[in-house]
Amino acid sequence: MVTTTLSKQATDAGLSAHMRQVFNYMTGGVALSGLVAWYLMTAQNGLFIQQMASSGLFWALVIAELGLVFFLSFRINKMQPKTALLSFIGYSALSGATLAPLAFVYTQSSVAVAFFVAAGMFGSMSLYGYTTKKSLSGLGSFLFMGVIGLLIAMVINIFMQSDAMSFIISLIAVPLFAGLTAYDTQKIKDIYSQVSHDEVSRSRAAIMGALALYLDFINLFIHLLRLLGDRR
Repeated sequence: MVTTTLSKQATDAGLSAHMRQVFNYMTGGVALSGLVAWYLMTAQNGLFIQQMASSGLFWALVIAELGLVFFLSFRINKMQPKTALLSFIGYSALSGATLAPLAFVYTQSSVAVAFFVAAGMFGSMSLYGYTTKKSLSGLGSFLFMGVIGLLIAMVINIFMQSDAMSFIISLIAVPLFAGLTAYDTQKIKDIYSQVSHDEVSRSRAAIMGALALYLDFINLFIHLLRLLGDRR
């Protein structure tokens, strides 16, 4: 009985430490993205970012960003943890560069409101995913198909340039990524139980967990900004 209790306490302590590491990585990634976006916004009084947004450089950064996230997702199990972490840092920096033009589309107060609303939603849903005893695994396929459908709609809207369609996309995206936040948080817990015995696997899992939560938060922020933001 005593041995079982001690084992459970050790597992709980290990899980808590793992989750702290995941959230520290994720928070660091968001902070880095914000710093990069702020630097580019203020460089040459914003002239550089305006030129970048209207040139092929912006799309080159978007492609590099997508390539890096897919590379990290598919190669993580063959990468050293330090390499994976550097890839995550690089992705966060690229993401900050592609987010910077939003500051010229929306007012500063709108950006701040969207950020804090996104943070509140993210925190609430992540806490739910961490504490609930109900398995959310059944939502995985539904949420994944929702993301695929959302991406297809966003690509179509690049050519259509429809404000109405953009609004509908964001209206669907907010609850979708809120659900993903809870699902991914619970999944991180489940994965920990499989890799807790191996330090390298545990480190890789922490980085992938941070990436998943980072993507959930950033997408929540972007789509809330499109719904709530005041354009300049």
